[in-house]
Amino acid sequence: MRERVKSTSERVSAGILMYHKSEQGLEVLLVHPGGPFFVHKDEGFWSIPKGEAASGEDLLSRAQIEFEEEVGTPASGPWIPIGTIRQKGGKLVHGWACQGSLPELFQHRSNTFEMEWPPHSGKRQSFPEVDQARFFSLEAARRKIKPTQVPFLDRLMELA
Repeated sequence: MRERVKSTSERVSAGILMYHKSEQGLEVLLVHPGGPFFVHKDEGFWSIPKGEAASGEDLLSRAQIEFEEEVGTPASGPWIPIGTIRQKGGKLVHGWACQGSLPELFQHRSNTFEMEWPPHSGKRQSFPEVDQARFFSLEAARRKIKPTQVPFLDRLMELA
């Protein structure tokens, strides 16, 4: 039976940690948030591709949709559950891992969001939700990923 979001006021997200094995060892795909607030932020700001799920929504389906929206290409199973973490702001994130790689001629593309920028200017600008998607060694990923998401890397190492 697939897991669904329970009807609750708690914020819940679902995401996918894609990995592959290279000559350097296990590598994972992480995404960097887009928009002006994250331009100069690197270590500790990357994430697995993920997004918020609605009440009653199938979590794995949401994770697959978010992966494609944020990375620009779909991921495919088999899906390996890597559990749930709670982020600093309180949001629960359910994760799955899958083995895969990006197409040879991959060009990242992400959905966008609008916001007033510069602040208090009255002007609205569009920004990509994710501005980069890259594979990292596990060692580098531990530095890049949000600290609360490190358990996803640990669980993947146990399973892969």
